Amino acid sequence: MTLYPKLILDALATVRYPGTGKNLVEADMVADNIRIDGMTVSFSLTFEKPTDPFMKSMVKAAETAIHTYISPDVQVTISTESRQAARPEPGKMLPQVKNVIAVSSGKGGVGKSTVSANLAVALAKLGYKVGLLDADIFGPSMPKMFQVEDARPYAELIDGRDLIVPIEKYGIKMLSIGFFVDPDQPTLWRGGMASNALKQLIGDANWGDLDYFILDTPPGTSDIHLTLVQTLAITGAVIVSTPQQVALADARKGINMYTNDKVNVPILGLVENMSWFTPAELPENKYYLFGKEGAKQLAEEMNVPLLGQIPIVQSICENGDKGTPAALDENSITGQAFLALAENVVKQTEIRNAGQAPTRIVELKKQ
Repeated sequence: MTLYPKLILDALATVRYPGTGKNLVEADMVADNIRIDGMTVSFSLTFEKPTDPFMKSMVKAAETAIHTYISPDVQVTISTESRQAARPEPGKMLPQVKNVIAVSSGKGGVGKSTVSANLAVALAKLGYKVGLLDADIFGPSMPKMFQVEDARPYAELIDGRDLIVPIEKYGIKMLSIGFFVDPDQPTLWRGGMASNALKQLIGDANWGDLDYFILDTPPGTSDIHLTLVQTLAITGAVIVSTPQQVALADARKGINMYTNDKVNVPILGLVENMSWFTPAELPENKYYLFGKEGAKQLAEEMNVPLLGQIPIVQSICENGDKGTPAALDENSITGQAFLALAENVVKQTEIRNAGQAPTRIVELKKQ
């Protein structure tokens, strides 16, 4: 029996690609590199992306088609290639980003997202190039905090890859899973799906040149935190807590998660949120609703800097709901508190970079 290219192509024309419904030949997926040597055949199948979900099944189906329509004695070698460049490997995803800062909290409800949003705004006001990733996959709040809930990011072809273009507001580049899901529906995803979505927002987006990349992480310790430390070399973590004891106990856990031997992410410092309540009509008065200086004491005990104390002022909540973060107003009490926080984060980041080696991503060894 003599093999020739048309025989191979006729067999491959019986295989349909599920993504388009076209056969492999029609879809222009058979590369122009068919090699025949007696009863041995080799060629490549071309896919749009290196992550094509049908890649393995198409290779198997193509092999089966040749055995079925030509002969089971044909030795088939099929390689795969993609029209798009592959996503960079973990640890090399954001080469133009100088500092990656994780904003974290041991528990929910302590204002971590408010601190993340205002820290990003304050850093931009200080003249830095800032990116903000809403990594709280199950409770994304950044689209509302920046009043961009209706934004729909698009992709553009850059260096052979389709990259998501972040939304820009107040001089900050931002992405959130909230842009891609129905805001009124809960996000019911298994851990693996959430982690993959997060990797896409990091590695398949055009973040460009940034001084600070702020990660608004979910509360607690979870799969998402593990994905972040396995995907990005995090420069340092900022832990947010309120002054009361129950929140401080969880803040301790957050600090221990990052400083754990396997993770080894430096703690830049603690932020005490809701430190005191100041009524607008009595700006000199301070009412300590949740205890006094609990996070300050914890910072001393854990030997980490206290980066800032943020008072409760009614306008913080109102500004968050309106999409105008408090840090935009430099003359307000909270605006000044967030600017001071940003200056301290810059200072601690510079101290950390001067005194410690760059963070390495966490590589989990298979058992």
